[in-house]
Amino acid sequence: MLPAPLSVAVSLTLVEVLILVGYGITLAFNASADKAGLAITSVAFFLLYGGGLGYCAWQVRRLQSWARSPLVLAQLIQVLTAAGFWGGRTTVIAVAGILAGLVVLAGIFHPDSIAALAGSD
Repeated sequence: MLPAPLSVAVSLTLVEVLILVGYGITLAFNASADKAGLAITSVAFFLLYGGGLGYCAWQVRRLQSWARSPLVLAQLIQVLTAAGFWGGRTTVIAVAGILAGLVVLAGIFHPDSIAALAGSD
């Protein structure tokens, strides 16, 4: 059974996935022809990153312990990247990104989550 902290972590990660994939789709529809190379690589990055993160979240929900590491790495990157938005009008984005990353990390490293993932090995 999926413990509550891990369920929260997976759910919040899936919200992040929706944001990443949604942003990739938005980029695809707003791309200009003069910057096609940048648009293609940006769209591919956000779609692949979101898809990979979603797959790992789904595997953690199935209690596959291998998928915990990519989620941890993604959240650490998110917290550090979000900190770069601190100051001015983007502080709200920074706070939201940092809080989401920390909540996911707390859920993944909660003792019940660790026990559930270790028990599946």
